[in-house]
Amino acid sequence: MLLTRASDLGYDSLLALVYPQACAICGGSVESRALGVACASCWQRTHIFSGAEVMCWKCGLPSPGRVPDERREDVRCRRCDDDAFTAARACGVYEGALRASVLQLKRTPHICRKLREQLRRTQQQSPLNRATRIIPVPLHAEREQARGFNQATLLGRELSRATLLPLDEISLVRVKNVVRHRAGMDAKGRRDTVADAFRVTHPTLVKGERILLVDDVFTTGATVSSCAATLLAAGASEVSVLTIARPLRY
Repeated sequence: MLLTRASDLGYDSLLALVYPQACAICGGSVESRALGVACASCWQRTHIFSGAEVMCWKCGLPSPGRVPDERREDVRCRRCDDDAFTAARACGVYEGALRASVLQLKRTPHICRKLREQLRRTQQQSPLNRATRIIPVPLHAEREQARGFNQATLLGRELSRATLLPLDEISLVRVKNVVRHRAGMDAKGRRDTVADAFRVTHPTLVKGERILLVDDVFTTGATVSSCAATLLAAGASEVSVLTIARPLRY
């Protein structure tokens, strides 16, 4: 296993030398294909959550100050009180290498090894590690056809392979092709646009399950909250959320 991984790393580095790729952030050279579109320095400058941060236990919004470990589950920002999901976590802040990776994923159906490792590490942390089934946030059929793929499904497939959790691509569908969230739209506006946008088509598959919803970015939580409400109404026992990145504020 270690020998295979070392061989893969060497091969990636060799390819980077033969076919150099410019970093999407600083323009420097990306040292290995495993890093995706950003170089090692830009990855190091990106705020990746370690899991030890003080944050809202429900939505994962980082919070200033310190609290004893036994009180971390009591931290709440109160902005997410009405959201239907149980807990939401992101690999890190929507900046630098994570932002570049998200933007690239919207164009190209490929997830680099660095990002796969971050997703798996975040899922292994409490409370996401209680999940029993992975469901990607669905695109409307028209949008998925226009794009050619759903980036959330790609994330779900990679995470399913890494964790051996079952991937469910059929139970949750988007039935309302809403307009994209406009820049500056507040949380209420975003929630209104995704109200009743989802439907569960196979309730027997989600009944009693602890669902892990997967998407690329957590912004206000409106979309994943709507998904969670639909899944809970269909019988899911709880719904947590994992995304690549989130902003430091709503």
